[in-house]
Amino acid sequence: MAATPTEEQTPDTSTATPVDEATATAEAGDLTAEQAFEAEDLGIPEDVPTADDPSSRANRNNLEDAGFTLDEFAALLSKYDYNFKPGDIVNGTVFALESKGAMIDIGAKTAAFMPLQEVSINRVEGLSDVLLPGEIREFFIMSEENEDGQLALSIRRIEYQRAWERVRQLQKEDATIYSEVFATNRGGALVRVEGLRGFIPGSHISTRKPKEELVADFLPLKFLEVDEERNRLVLSHRRALVERKMNRLEVGEVVVGTVRGIKPYGAFIDIGGVSGLLHISEISHEHIETPHSVLNVNDQMKVMIIDLDAERGRISLSTKALEPEPGDMLTDPQKVFEKAEEMAARYKQMLLEQAEEGEEPIASMMI
Repeated sequence: MAATPTEEQTPDTSTATPVDEATATAEAGDLTAEQAFEAEDLGIPEDVPTADDPSSRANRNNLEDAGFTLDEFAALLSKYDYNFKPGDIVNGTVFALESKGAMIDIGAKTAAFMPLQEVSINRVEGLSDVLLPGEIREFFIMSEENEDGQLALSIRRIEYQRAWERVRQLQKEDATIYSEVFATNRGGALVRVEGLRGFIPGSHISTRKPKEELVADFLPLKFLEVDEERNRLVLSHRRALVERKMNRLEVGEVVVGTVRGIKPYGAFIDIGGVSGLLHISEISHEHIETPHSVLNVNDQMKVMIIDLDAERGRISLSTKALEPEPGDMLTDPQKVFEKAEEMAARYKQMLLEQAEEGEEPIASMMI
């Protein structure tokens, strides 16, 4: 089914209901690592701009007629029998280019007409950019014959159908694509993929650039949602970056990161352009009331990777596993960082021994 043109929408920003701050902090501090990732708002907004962009249609320019004479065309049509219906894809020959569209010979008794706005899925300056008199190509039949016995045709509908088929295949392959940002709004950024308009929610844009400065930038993207029925094509820059970074990371590796945000349930650490979660339960063996008592925004620190989830774009971190003695992160964090590689090597050896004994090593990571 081809996408139906709709007006561009700007996602609304909903307002959270106020709650008691102390209660919220206490509850958030009790979140598990899994719940903490879920608390990070990476959801897809309801009001996603449609994939069908009316502004990408052709501009109307006057063009001179070209092709056969009407007598020649009538003689040609008399040779054919026809039985056409809406939804058919047929071969046709461009007969003439006019100011409002093109006349097409598809073997019917009356020349079919293709309106200017149906010439292409992409922006074009005029019919002559896409069609040439005498050219033979496929056309989509949009409607029954009108009172003059004329059919309405489209190339754009065929291109939309094939664009959706292509993006569905790319999503199935979990492909990373590159696309240029052509606009931004309050909710995120807009790109084009195979001629369709795609939306990147703000929570899935991973860059220190202001969003407004992303226009004309090419971003690596992964597919979040491909829904032709709802005319929604949603992508993630964040997932593409995390996957690329994950290809160079491994569980048990020590990396240097910077604290970018602190929540009651943990801290988000930037490790080379992607964010990992240092859950409150993974900061120290000793109990911690709040991450703010140990960490500050912009702190540089060493952390160990304890889990990589490429499918969901999540990296779990730990400093607890790097403590030479329980509680060192509270009393002497510099000691923890100095001995980080040594402790990580011990940790890897422990996991290796557990694996050799038939235990599940991943279970020991989230202690």
